[in-house]
Amino acid sequence: MLVLTRKETETICIGENIVIRVTKIGGTSVKIGIEAPDNVRVLRGELVLEEPVPIPVIPVVFGPMRVVSDQFPHVA
Repeated sequence: MLVLTRKETETICIGENIVIRVTKIGGTSVKIGIEAPDNVRVLRGELVLEEPVPIPVIPVVFGPMRVVSDQFPHVA
């Protein structure tokens, strides 16, 4: 883990297009701003733990006299 000390308005750069800026320091908290591309998901740590686990979708195709299923490969 990299631990850095920053003053108010100073930044931390991650890669070429993510910038973390210290916007306010006061009391026992620090306020930061995060600039990242739209395709980079930025979440608070506690939300990552609460996020539901995605259920995989298994494709099933129905046609005349034919069923194709990944769950039941013996059915054709």
